[in-house]
Amino acid sequence: MSELFGVEWLPLPRAAEMAEIDRRAQEEHGIPERLLMENAGRAIAHVVQAFFSRGRVVGAVGSGHNGGDAYIALRTLQSWGRRVLAVQAGSAPPDPVLAHCWEVPAESAGDATSAFAEAGVILDGILGTGTTGTPRERQAQVIDAINGSGRPVVAVDGPSGADYTSGQVPAACVDADVTVSLGLPKLGLLFQPARSRCGRLLVAEIGFPPVSEEQVGAAVITTAWARQRLPHRKPDAHKGDAGYLLLAVGRSGMAGAGVLAAKAALAMGAGIVRIASDAANREVYQSAVPEAIFVDIDDEAAVAEAGEWAHAVVIGPGLARDGVARERLDRVLGATGRLPALVDADGLNLFEGRVDELTALGEGRPLALTPHPGEMGRLLELTTDKVKEDPTGVARAAAQRFGAAVLLKGAPSVVALDSSPVLVSSTGSAAAAAGGSGDVLSGACGALLAAGLAPRDALAVGLFYAGRAAELGPVRGRSSLDLVGDLGAALQDPGSTTASFPFVLFDQPRRW
Repeated sequence: MSELFGVEWLPLPRAAEMAEIDRRAQEEHGIPERLLMENAGRAIAHVVQAFFSRGRVVGAVGSGHNGGDAYIALRTLQSWGRRVLAVQAGSAPPDPVLAHCWEVPAESAGDATSAFAEAGVILDGILGTGTTGTPRERQAQVIDAINGSGRPVVAVDGPSGADYTSGQVPAACVDADVTVSLGLPKLGLLFQPARSRCGRLLVAEIGFPPVSEEQVGAAVITTAWARQRLPHRKPDAHKGDAGYLLLAVGRSGMAGAGVLAAKAALAMGAGIVRIASDAANREVYQSAVPEAIFVDIDDEAAVAEAGEWAHAVVIGPGLARDGVARERLDRVLGATGRLPALVDADGLNLFEGRVDELTALGEGRPLALTPHPGEMGRLLELTTDKVKEDPTGVARAAAQRFGAAVLLKGAPSVVALDSSPVLVSSTGSAAAAAGGSGDVLSGACGALLAAGLAPRDALAVGLFYAGRAAELGPVRGRSSLDLVGDLGAALQDPGSTTASFPFVLFDQPRRW
């Protein structure tokens, strides 16, 4: 398995944005199309040779640019001494000029099943970024033959049949072992179900000019990005430098959410945590989190003092949704003035039907919101399915609506703020599909907010390390409390600082 890697600035374009980047490279910067294709083909060939060095390389070659890239890879591998074969999966064969006078053997799509049966590895170059809709009959038949071959598969740019923008898989789709995305990763390839069809996802630099924030709507939260923004402690640091965090959590009998949030905040580096909660939970908190200080959330003077002391506040985990909870929410908001605030879980549910107050809250202080799709849907009056259809677009709309940084949970989760590129997580695991994982996330992000990070950075860095903690262990057999215990390991091991190949910009193991 590869080690997670990514350069600091990694744009994540939609299919249309990638087409515009390609156009500008050629028409405005004078970069020949053939140069980009040659670089792409050679990068693919290097990956194939390194990972699958034995047997014949059989490429399913489509009529578009992806087919051309795959054909160049076959020609390159042939020049290196590999046995190769091209299967014509499109309506027309590749331009013979791409062969550079090499005689690349070829067969028709009708012979695909027998050709793939003799392969050591298969190249999927059938469909690319510009493809929309479902594969045509010939393409679908070749895709089915690839999937039924039992041979390892390297997808060129993305698995054929996946939507490069939405991540949807509407019909037949290649199930790849490795995907070499060319130039930049494409937005849909990081979202399910397309992500699970990619296998190990590598991004190869092929010669595009730099891409600015104005050219794309999203970017990846990479290892380098998160590492660069994680607050660093000086040798003479003290607890005040690390940040004081106030947690407003837990109705009577619901102390567990607060325990997880407090433990996560301390693991992420909060200097001191105060837990404002129902008095009935005092013994639980003081036993489970002895490092934290308990505050009776119904004691106005104590809450006011805690509000003056804190650097940031997290409101919501286990708070409940009744009238008492609303009074407690308002009390804590009043006591914390203009402090940065993270609102999660029941804190968000308490704003249902009074979203104008949530907007006003964002006008008066730095604000971070961490909804799951159901909570987001209630706030924006959308169905959960509508939220899931376009998570980056919905997160950006919510950020603009509420004047806040918004972390929309999902697979993967995303972070939005005003018109800045939406940040998409590169870490995560189904191990986080357990009760309490959201509380762990809110505590981790709250600690970073208290340490002085701006809301967008606090959410994105906390999301990265919480996701990394979920990766560092088995998918099954761990609780959310176990994820807290793995935060320390994630901070020590956020991923590699060295790429698997010199031309690789991003490397994400297959973990789904």
